[in-house]
Amino acid sequence: MTHVAIMGYGRFGRALGELLTAAGIGYKALDPVADIPGPLRAGSIPELLAAAELVVVAVPVPRMHAVLELLSPHLTPEHLVLDVGSVKVKPVQALSEVLGTRVPWAGTHPLFGPLSLAMAERPLRVVVCPNPLHPDAALRARRFYERLGCEVIEQTPEGHDRVMAHTHALTFYVAKGMVDAGSGVDVPFAPASFKALSRTIEIVRSDAGHLFTAIQRENPFATEARRHLLNALGAIHQELENLPPEAGTPEPESMALPALESGLPELKETRELIDQVDHELVELLARRAELARRAIRAKAQAGQPVPDPAREEAVIATRRAWASERGLDPDAVESIFRAILRFSRRAQHSG
Repeated sequence: MTHVAIMGYGRFGRALGELLTAAGIGYKALDPVADIPGPLRAGSIPELLAAAELVVVAVPVPRMHAVLELLSPHLTPEHLVLDVGSVKVKPVQALSEVLGTRVPWAGTHPLFGPLSLAMAERPLRVVVCPNPLHPDAALRARRFYERLGCEVIEQTPEGHDRVMAHTHALTFYVAKGMVDAGSGVDVPFAPASFKALSRTIEIVRSDAGHLFTAIQRENPFATEARRHLLNALGAIHQELENLPPEAGTPEPESMALPALESGLPELKETRELIDQVDHELVELLARRAELARRAIRAKAQAGQPVPDPAREEAVIATRRAWASERGLDPDAVESIFRAILRFSRRAQHSG
C-alpha cells in the first residue's frame, strides 16, 4: 500500500492530505510551524520518511533548494520525490542539483488549489514533467495522481512556465491590479461580463501572498508576459485618447474586438446557448455529488445519522424562496431540487 510523506503542511499540503485520505492512501506530514493532527504528524525527517514510498515537497518555491538539502541525506533510491510548485523551471533545477541521479524525482504542478478542492471543481488536472535522469519517475507520478482522480498532462518545465506566464501569471497580475485599484469591490450590481473576473479577484484576495509572488518572480517568463500585456494596454489607451471627440466617429479597425461567428439563425444560436447552460448544469451536478460524498464522510466521522429530513426540508424551503425572488414557479423548482436530493443520496452511496 502506498504511503506518502508530505514535507510542508500549508494550505496545499492540507488539501493534498484530504485527497489522499479520500483515496485511501496513508500519509505523514512534517512542518515546524503548521498545526498537524497528532496521528498524521511526524516528529522528524527520519520518522517522516520511514515508511514512505513517495515524498511530496509542498513548500514555497524559494525554499525548495534548502528543504531538499535537508531531506537528501535521508532519501534512498526507493523513494520518489515530487514537487508541487506553481512554476517548474526553478524547482526542477533544484531537484536536479540536489538529488541528481541518486534519488528518483519529477517536477509536477497540480492545476488546482484548496479553494477549487473545497468547491469540488472537476476535473482535477496535473502537469507532470518528464525527467531524462529518471525515465520511470514521470510514469510513477502519473499513476499516483491518477489514483487521486486527476487527469495528467505531460509538459517540459520550460513549456509549462511559458504557458503559465501567459495564463496563470497574467490572470493574477490583472486581478491583483484590480484589487489594488478597488475595482469591483462591494458594488451593489455588476454586469454579467464581470462575474468570471470577479471570481478570479476573490481567488487572488484569498490566496497566500507567497503564491502571487512565486508565479510572478519565480517564473522566468512572467516578466516578458507582463511587459507584452502592458505594452498592449498602453497602445490601446493611447489610441482611445487619440480618438476624435465628434459623435458618430466610426470605430477604428484596430479598436474592434474579435467577433464571434455572425449570421447564425436565432434558433440555432439559442439552442447552442441552451447546450452551453446544460453543460454547466451537468458540471455543477458533478460538483454537488462530490460535496455530497464529502458530507457523508464528515457525518460518519462525527457519528451523525446520514438521513437528515429536517435539513432536507430546510433546503427545499430556501430554494423555493430563491425561486420566488427570481420570478420562477416555486413548485416546479421544488420538484427539481427534490430530484437533485435523490441524485445526491445515490451519489453518496456510490462514491
